[in-house]
Amino acid sequence: MQVYLPIAEMSVDALVILLLGAVVGFLSGLFGVGGGFLMTPLLIFLGVPPAVAVGTQANQLIAASVSGVLAHWRRNNVDVKMGVVMLVGGLVGTTLGVWIFGRLQRLGQIDLTISLTYVFLLGTIGSLMLVESVRALIRRRSPQLSRGKLHHHIWLHGLPLKMRFQRSKLYISALLPAGIGAVGGVLVAIMGIGGGFLLVPAMIYLLNMPVALVAGTSLFQIIFVTAVTTLLQASSNQTVDVMLAFLLLVGGVVGAQFGTRAGSRIRGEVARTLLGLLVVSVALRLAWDLVARPEDLFSVITGIPG
Repeated sequence: MQVYLPIAEMSVDALVILLLGAVVGFLSGLFGVGGGFLMTPLLIFLGVPPAVAVGTQANQLIAASVSGVLAHWRRNNVDVKMGVVMLVGGLVGTTLGVWIFGRLQRLGQIDLTISLTYVFLLGTIGSLMLVESVRALIRRRSPQLSRGKLHHHIWLHGLPLKMRFQRSKLYISALLPAGIGAVGGVLVAIMGIGGGFLLVPAMIYLLNMPVALVAGTSLFQIIFVTAVTTLLQASSNQTVDVMLAFLLLVGGVVGAQFGTRAGSRIRGEVARTLLGLLVVSVALRLAWDLVARPEDLFSVITGIPG
């Protein structure tokens, strides 16, 4: 069933887009990430212009994140206070990110920037996640290697403006979660991702949050950051395709519910290993597309960004 995407100026199979949204929504609920790190490259692989893929799929993140948060909320796995502090930083970051996105679009460099940023960040973060996950699995098999402190304090924990987070049983500087949220906001705007693949490890290893609370809290702040990003992208850069967003939204809501249920049955180390493999695989595919010889050496641009 072919449908026309007015902003992307192309036709796509609606069933393929629905299935894509469902798969990414499932991964969102399974790993506690927004799923954008996978959705944007997949849309690009289908031929959707990178700028439209970034601006539009951020809207799908809202639906998938809401669906995932509701499931985690019922299990009392959301630290609302932590999420609000991260949200404050996220709103600052997304405003800056949308401005940078618009500048790059007007310079005609946004497509290349998106691809290069994905290759670098996904490759780096995915590799680090794989290394850490393998170490965690080894420690699990050898308990004598895992003895140590429950919380590892770093110099960032000594920053001013300390705040107590009862749900996470933490007493740390509010600047740290706000800074992490700000980085996530920039990633949402420029890369069209919820930043979960970066936020989740940062919340575990920098904030020392309990693993059970990380996924729900991450998705909680992603909801509001992506909503603001969608509005800013639509009004400032005109890169949000409503038809594409609707199809992704429907599939994402359904998939996230099944993903959350499946996530409760998978050990944390195994889940992080699978997520790391996914991230690295997407980075390698994008890197290959950057260096591979295209089928058409020349292309026609139908519009010039304003």
